[in-house]
Amino acid sequence: MPSDPRIRAQLWRSVRWTLTALLAVCLTYAGPLPMTCQAASPDDQAPVQEKAEQAGRKTILFDGKSLKGWQVLDKIDFDRHGEVRVEDGEMILETGLFMTGVRWQGEFPKMDYEIRFEARRRDGYDFFCGMTFPVADAHCSLILGGWGGMLTGISSIDGFDASENETTGSIEFENKKWYKVRLRVSEEKLEAWVHDGEKEHKIVDIEHTDRQLSVRWEMDTMPPFGFATYSTAGGFRNIVLIQH
Repeated sequence: MPSDPRIRAQLWRSVRWTLTALLAVCLTYAGPLPMTCQAASPDDQAPVQEKAEQAGRKTILFDGKSLKGWQVLDKIDFDRHGEVRVEDGEMILETGLFMTGVRWQGEFPKMDYEIRFEARRRDGYDFFCGMTFPVADAHCSLILGGWGGMLTGISSIDGFDASENETTGSIEFENKKWYKVRLRVSEEKLEAWVHDGEKEHKIVDIEHTDRQLSVRWEMDTMPPFGFATYSTAGGFRNIVLIQH
């Protein structure tokens, strides 16, 4: 593998474009992949969520009016990012070449917290949410809609990204549709859920102790916390942090 990150990026993009094209052809003839995420148990539903929110300290990270507290990324794969703006209570990340991202500039916990937000793919075919977050002294990313639009998972675990580890799943995300997302980091576990408007699906449920968590090199400038899109326009709103 070449040591120059630009050459690695070009190779990665070529492979990604090829595989995405093949996936699109397969979906055209075979139809969408089945949803592989499990439905959340009753213990994960609204009453428990409300109790957790009441017991924790709630911080609103996005005021719905401005980019206050957020930095637009412009290094590595973000150097040709799309426009980032706020419109009608939505933080919009327009399509970049290849990535558009924002980074939270304030303090952020490393453990015992939950992040909740709503996200949607406004346009495009790839991931509309690459959310990087801390787990103790490490960082990793929650991917929604990658590899042709449906992949979900965590990048990276023990060196394997969201398409290669036990968190790999798929949801047929619809463009312009809002999805409610929540992610919880505790001393032992990493959990994430996506609500599609009808029911909530648990897409991540792993014990992270004794696991090596990391971000892909494209996300190196994003920690401690932020959002990114890949060749896709995405929108975010109602971003809330709850510390336990």
